[in-house]
Amino acid sequence: MLNVNNLNLFYGGIHALKGVTIEVPEGKIVSIIGSNGAGKSSLINAVSGIVKYKDGEIIYKGEKLPKQAHKIVKAGICQVPEGRVIFANLTAKENLNMGAFLRTDKSGIEKDMKRIFELFPILKERENQIAGTLSGGEQQMLAMGRGLMSSPELILLDEPSLGLAPLLINTIFDIIIEIKNMGKTILLVEQNAFKALSIADKAYVLEQGKVTVEGSASELIKNEKIQEAYLGKKKQEEVL
Repeated sequence: MLNVNNLNLFYGGIHALKGVTIEVPEGKIVSIIGSNGAGKSSLINAVSGIVKYKDGEIIYKGEKLPKQAHKIVKAGICQVPEGRVIFANLTAKENLNMGAFLRTDKSGIEKDMKRIFELFPILKERENQIAGTLSGGEQQMLAMGRGLMSSPELILLDEPSLGLAPLLINTIFDIIIEIKNMGKTILLVEQNAFKALSIADKAYVLEQGKVTVEGSASELIKNEKIQEAYLGKKKQEEVL
């Protein structure tokens, strides 16, 4: 569904992405793992049109993806950004409606709103509550629901577990699996490597702007170097 080919991205003199190539098959979860500053968010922001890349290409459903963010959303791609970035002064329901801003199919919007409330029951309870007063976990659910309201085929999730308690992290990842089961394709950027690999079909490791390892998530989670670098195996053994 999505092919990123030899992508190079710069922030001034900093070469943030160095010839990055990844593939996201339709209906799958693909995880990007790596340390802070590895280029994970830069990659996802390039796909969504938030930042401009120097060269390379992004192919979506067999055609070159436009670079304008609103056209990318119209094409069927949405991003749930790191740190949630909700409209804090609007209600939860108003935030969800903002996700459908480019849509004109009223019946489809109503149907998707009902589906969001089924997927996130707490948002139904909080629909008239000011979004800025929601808990961190509720705000993450709201951000994900808002993204789904654009009726995307491909969802870009940027650090969905950031700042959440362990129990809420498990809930969020359970919901990601449910979203996949709805027929959505997911590109997941996540620092919690174990959780990311545990639900993914395929995964890539980014280090200093380059893809250094790729393969099935089940293969990567068994890779000793990845276990030591990202899954805490060595630290766990030292404690034991």
